[in-house]
Amino acid sequence: MNKQPKYLLPIILVTSLFFLWGFAHNLNPILIPHLKKACQLNDMESAFIDSAFFIAYFLVAIPAGLFMKKRGYKAGICLGLLLFAAGAFLFYPAAVTRQFIFFLFALFVIASGLTFLETAANPYMNSLGDPAKATTRLNFAQSFNGLAATLAPLIGGHFILSGKTLTAAEKAAMTPEQLNDYLTKEASAVQLPYIIIGIVVFLVAVLIWRTALPEIKDPADSEHTGSENQKASIWKEKKLMSGVIAQFFYVGAQVCVGSFFIRYAGNVAGMNEKVAANYLSGALLGFMIGRFIGTFLMRYIAAARLLLIYSIINILLLLVVSLYGSMLGIYALVGVQFFMSIMFPTIFSLSIDGLGSRTKEGASLVIMAIVGGALLPLLMGRVSDMSNIRLAYTVPLACFIVISIFAARQKSTVAAPGEKVALAH
Repeated sequence: MNKQPKYLLPIILVTSLFFLWGFAHNLNPILIPHLKKACQLNDMESAFIDSAFFIAYFLVAIPAGLFMKKRGYKAGICLGLLLFAAGAFLFYPAAVTRQFIFFLFALFVIASGLTFLETAANPYMNSLGDPAKATTRLNFAQSFNGLAATLAPLIGGHFILSGKTLTAAEKAAMTPEQLNDYLTKEASAVQLPYIIIGIVVFLVAVLIWRTALPEIKDPADSEHTGSENQKASIWKEKKLMSGVIAQFFYVGAQVCVGSFFIRYAGNVAGMNEKVAANYLSGALLGFMIGRFIGTFLMRYIAAARLLLIYSIINILLLLVVSLYGSMLGIYALVGVQFFMSIMFPTIFSLSIDGLGSRTKEGASLVIMAIVGGALLPLLMGRVSDMSNIRLAYTVPLACFIVISIFAARQKSTVAAPGEKVALAH
């Protein structure tokens, strides 16, 4: 008996979660230059947008897991969507006050909701239908995450960015009233887009709540392979710990590269921020395409070796970004996005390889390394403020050096991402 029609609506709804959190994540590179203007921030202060977002993953991941263990995945998804919607609605009063701290709080609430969604979505998708087709369903759902990453800069750039950035001389020539009107108009640009996002997310929450979804019971681990001494501290797993470090620097690099893209394009090439947002959208499309190409290449090249090759290429590309600037630097940044595409799932797989029954414990530590996305952009912003945006790109360059060292030390031939573990970052 074909059970697919029974699960068609649940599959559509859960797939929408991948799109929604991908869209929210990839609006941050639009918000950084926008709120930098509206709230009159320096580069380091604007980087707190990423910090507020990714620190939520670090703080909320464990509470989210405990909540879903007690209440179930469906309740966790609904709570996550309600938090997401609430954070989006908070953008309206934040824009009225034009206080940066209120925007940060709204972003923290959004990211707290996304933490619930990302914790639940993968196992839910696995359960919706034929177990033999679980990987296919999950990869299909993740393609919508990539689609969202491509669309978010396009849509956000069109509706949020004004394309007008005042110079210091232009600001000085304005009366206080004129400057206040300009800043108020800039801040208010986020109100309608985020109200629409909030409404859409709330409607999805209602639909999921009213839809019959299977409750998932996590089976007890039956594996007993892996480390020779299962009683030893997980912190003594050298391969895992090096993977946690590598993931910390990778997520930090990924966020740094994308979040300062528009600022870089405007600074080194005088590019209008709306045009720069289109270039960023193209770069993120390359990221999505890179995942498919990288997964194909891993049929012939060991995952660790491909990770090493891609890391070295990114080091060279970021040297171009830092030394040359101009359109050449922008094209190099687009290339960096392509070669980052396989890194998160590959580092993840290599890190937990061989842990056996301790895989879940190790995986949670690798996920918590996402906090790198909260800390390293602050360092990059500080470097930019002290020198320039070109030199600031040496921060992600240094991150890829760490990743290349991790890759060079791996001997495992782990399967392509998605075969062992499926992730949507």
